[in-house]
Amino acid sequence: MRLPTARGPASALLVEALSGIPDGLPDDADHWWPEADGTADGTDPIRDEDLHLFLHVCYELHYRGFDGVDERWEWDPSLLAVRAAAERRFEAALHRTVGPLPVVEPVAVPEALTSLVAADDGPSLAAALHREADLARFREFVTQRSVYHLREADPHTWGIPRLGGPAKAALVEIQMDEYGRGQLPRMHAELFRDTMDWLGLDTGYGAYVDSVPAVTLATNNLISLFGLHRRWRGALLGHLAAFEMTSSLPNRRYGDTLRRLGGTPEATRFYDEHVEADAVHEQIAAYDLCGSFALDEPARAGDVLFGAACCLALDRLVAEHTLGSWAAGRSSLRLPLAAGH
Repeated sequence: MRLPTARGPASALLVEALSGIPDGLPDDADHWWPEADGTADGTDPIRDEDLHLFLHVCYELHYRGFDGVDERWEWDPSLLAVRAAAERRFEAALHRTVGPLPVVEPVAVPEALTSLVAADDGPSLAAALHREADLARFREFVTQRSVYHLREADPHTWGIPRLGGPAKAALVEIQMDEYGRGQLPRMHAELFRDTMDWLGLDTGYGAYVDSVPAVTLATNNLISLFGLHRRWRGALLGHLAAFEMTSSLPNRRYGDTLRRLGGTPEATRFYDEHVEADAVHEQIAAYDLCGSFALDEPARAGDVLFGAACCLALDRLVAEHTLGSWAAGRSSLRLPLAAGH
């Protein structure tokens, strides 16, 4: 994957630096983030293009990296110091967005997750697509989701070595399904590639990073933030639980929408697979995963709810951005798509 195009001064400095050998970066936060909230114009950091491309590039060094980028950058101390400053801005924005959450006893975490999901009143992107999407809008939706789905499960897998006991077993059980139980054609990322291929989209890993807006990158950066920091292991599990608990019905609608638009069984299989799998996963995630973890590490019970709340909040922002863009007669993407299938 090539380095993406910079979206501001910080990401420009980073992209330029990564083109060379690790030689130390300025570690003064003001050099990279001159404003207190990490933006130059007062924009909410969750919607800041420069900040989230910067974080996306930093995090990608821990996944598959970039063509021509020295792999020693992954653990370069000066880059990690600058990344930490960017993460502080992101984390502060997440806390402001989510607000205070109820304090619950560890034993009540599964029920608290269920209540949190039930109380979410954000707009339903799946319902809107089901009602009125044409092929162009569905292609746009799939493009938005491709940044995550082409590496589906990978960010949550960071949690496996951080756990033990029943919680670890539950996470492994979920992830085994995500990875097709070791069968390449059944891996969810591969099923999504089939969907993209039918829609005439580029199936290359990270092909549309330049196309998606900051809020989409933020949803991906959120999981990487939680997955790459052991201190956020509880939030990572809460994120996965909310992700699974809000998946089955939307994926049924996505599959039905694509069938209405002429999608083949191969094209819709990704969504059909999630209808069944995630109905099971949501129970495993809430009780066996998060419930067991909270009992084992009661001091982290609040982190579980924070991770779930962040998942719901950022998904809501993506839906609002996408539907708002369409209502205004414009694309939700930064770059237009070429004509497809």
